[in-house]
Amino acid sequence: MKEENLKKLKPEKKIIGRREMVAFPELDIDEIEAKIDTGAYTSAIHCSDIHEETLADGTKVISLDLLDPSHPQYNHKKLTFADYSLRDIRNSFGDVQERYVIKTRIKVFDELIEAEFSLSDRSDMKYPVLIGRKLLKGRFIVDVSRKNVSLKFNNKQKKNK
Repeated sequence: MKEENLKKLKPEKKIIGRREMVAFPELDIDEIEAKIDTGAYTSAIHCSDIHEETLADGTKVISLDLLDPSHPQYNHKKLTFADYSLRDIRNSFGDVQERYVIKTRIKVFDELIEAEFSLSDRSDMKYPVLIGRKLLKGRFIVDVSRKNVSLKFNNKQKKNK
């Protein structure tokens, strides 16, 4: 098969930088800074007050605050998720933690991607969102010398309209 035919079969991977501005439309976040971490398998998002609740009808949900009151994009909205799992996730120090994991859509460039995010307190971390290998695989190539590639792409697209 000729090389140009192979390119038609495989979608081209986009180049992203070590940090990117992303959005979470389902969580009402239009733009938030994320660290691209090829050393992490799972992606993570900063949450506070994460706990399980049982609704009146017996349904178990997790309830949480996205981000925390000290974060500039904190919106004071309690979120609940009925579709979640509890998994063992290895943190950056090599320790295994039990964390809740949800599925939600993230917007990177002009692409909406459904992905799993572990919920954790990242208040001690510089970036509230971490993008791991599972989300990156097959979609992106990371250029660590660059940052905010998707933001620049989106701004250029808006300017050209």
